[in-house]
Amino acid sequence: MKCLRLILGDQLDIHHSWFKEQRDDVLYVMMEVETELTYVTHHIQKVVAFFSAMRCFANDLRNKGHHIIYLELDHPDNQQDLSANIKKIIHNHAITRFEYQEPDEWRLEEKLATLCKQLGVKTARCAGEHFMIPRHELSSIFASRPPVMESFYRQSRKRFDILVKNGKPLGEKWNYDQSNREKFRGQVPLPHPKLYDYDRSAIVNMIKARSIQTIGSIDAAHFIWPESIRDAMQMLEHFLEHHLPQFGHFQDAMTEDSPWLFHSRLSFALNIKLLRPQQVIDKALMHWENNKKEIDLAQIEGFIRQIMGWREYMRGIYWTRMPEYKTVNRLNQKGSLPVWYWSGETGMNCLKHAITSSLNLAYAHHIHRLMITGNFALLLGVDPDEVDEWY
Repeated sequence: MKCLRLILGDQLDIHHSWFKEQRDDVLYVMMEVETELTYVTHHIQKVVAFFSAMRCFANDLRNKGHHIIYLELDHPDNQQDLSANIKKIIHNHAITRFEYQEPDEWRLEEKLATLCKQLGVKTARCAGEHFMIPRHELSSIFASRPPVMESFYRQSRKRFDILVKNGKPLGEKWNYDQSNREKFRGQVPLPHPKLYDYDRSAIVNMIKARSIQTIGSIDAAHFIWPESIRDAMQMLEHFLEHHLPQFGHFQDAMTEDSPWLFHSRLSFALNIKLLRPQQVIDKALMHWENNKKEIDLAQIEGFIRQIMGWREYMRGIYWTRMPEYKTVNRLNQKGSLPVWYWSGETGMNCLKHAITSSLNLAYAHHIHRLMITGNFALLLGVDPDEVDEWY
C-alpha cells in the first residue's frame, strides 16, 4: 500500500470521488476511539448510531473491493486515539502518503493539521463533496459582514435554480414562513414515523465495558435509527409520502401527542452523509411536482429552506467565525444551567417535553432546540459554554 485515507465517522458518503474506483494502492482506515467519545459527554444513542453506521459503511466498502482497516472500540490493536492509530498503521504498512477529507469540526481540523506535520510522509486534505456550497467559497460569501440567512437563501435558490423561474420565486414569494406557524390541534392525522428495529446490545455492552460516560437512554434491543444508505433512502421516501403534505403548516408546532409531528428525522443521515442535501432536495422536488394536488408550495418551500437555507447558512457562519466564535459571550452571561436540563424533571411542560425528547429519543426539532431549550437558557443568563456542553 502507498496511500492511507482516513474516513471519519461523519463522512459516510459513498458518492465521494474517493470511492469511484477500487485501487490496490489505497488503504482506508476507520476507527472507534475513546478520545472521540470523551472530549464531551455524548448521548448513548448518538454513539451507537455512529458505530452502527460506520460498521455498515465499512462492510459496503469491503464488498466493493476496497481495502480497509476497521478498528472497533475493543480491537486489540486500537490505541484509543486517532493520531496514534494513524501513526502505527503508517509504520506497519510502509505508507508514503496520507489523505483525509475536510472535517466538519474545528477541533478535528486542528488535530489533523497537527498530525500531518508529525507524520514524515506526504499529506493532503481533500475537499468534502457533501454540502451544496464548497467550503473554499465560504470566506467570500460570509465576509466581515455576513449576509442574513434570508439573503443567503435567496441567492442559493437562484444559484441552484430551485423553485425559481427567470430569477423570480415560484408563487411570487421567496419565503412562506408565515404559513409555517400553525398550531397543531389534531386537524389531520399524525403520520407514523419510519422507525427501525435493530438489536445493538453488543455495541452498548462494549461501550459500558469500557466505562464510557454517556447521557440519555436507549432501547438497545430495538434501536430505531438508520445505519445504511438503504435505510436513509427509505426514511426519505417515507417522509415524502406521509409527512411532506403537512410539513410546512406544522413545522413550528409542538404537541404532547407526538415528538416527531411531520418532521423528516433525516438530520442524522444527512450529518453523517448517508444522504446529500442536493439528493434530498431533488427527490423532494420531483415528489412535489408529481403530487401538487396534495402538496402545496408552502410545504416544499419550508422543507427546502431548512436544508439549503439554515443548514448551509450555519455551516458558513461556523467556518468563517471559528475558533473565535467558540469564546464569544456578547451578553456576558455567567449563569449556571439548571440541573434538570440533564433529567427533564421540571414542571414547565414545554421544557419537560423538549428535554425528555432529547434524553429518551435523541431527537429534538428546531423549535425544541431554539425556541424552548435555547431561549430559556438565554433568558436565565446561562454561560454559553454550559449551554454548548449540553447541546
